[in-house]
Amino acid sequence: MPKMKTKSSAKKRFSMTANGRVKAGHAGKRHGMIKRSNDFLRDSRSTKILSKPDERTVKIYMPYDR
Repeated sequence: MPKMKTKSSAKKRFSMTANGRVKAGHAGKRHGMIKRSNDFLRDSRSTKILSKPDERTVKIYMPYDR
């Protein structure tokens, strides 16, 4: 069997933790910061751990990063 390909967009956007969870950056921070509340900006400052259903999808995209 040939190797499966990793989605290039997924490997640029997501990374794996040591326990196998998926780490991602917060959305909605590219432009228009003046409209966003300070609470939103503070909460979306660092990375986040994806939920289980989203994590399942990303792991399909990245078959060798488990």
